[in-house]
Amino acid sequence: MLRNPMAQTGGAALASDPEERLRLSSAGWARWAPVQVAAIVVHGIGGVGLFVGNKTRLAGQPEARRNTALKLVATGLALAASVQSGLLGAKIASHADEGGKGVTEPSAAASSTLAFAQNQERILQRVTPALTGLLIVLGAQQGEQQRPAAGLLRSFGRR
Repeated sequence: MLRNPMAQTGGAALASDPEERLRLSSAGWARWAPVQVAAIVVHGIGGVGLFVGNKTRLAGQPEARRNTALKLVATGLALAASVQSGLLGAKIASHADEGGKGVTEPSAAASSTLAFAQNQERILQRVTPALTGLLIVLGAQQGEQQRPAAGLLRSFGRR
């Protein structure tokens, strides 16, 4: 999920023509957005399978329930951010003839529609990788909660 903000936007920013810069970026985003959404959906499906497989553990471990709830919220937010990013990319593409100072930096002559879309896209390019990072951390935490030693140590703490 980190590929697009770092590579696609950076690569397109090298175009010297402001209109071409937006066209290249939009073409890349149009190809990447479905892959990103599919990855998040597959992650969600896998999460449902884990939820079903671990329902007994989740019922008895409040920490695991909190972690699972946070993962569900983060996955939903990542999906929403990805969809919104795709919609903004389409809007930027439809205004590519206006050009841009950068891929997500509007020029002084940009319409308010293009400037808004570029500014929002700049934010979302950071939100999705941050949410993905959060999911990695929560997954690692949940993995640690499943270790037998973690359960054993927790049981000693309750006595």
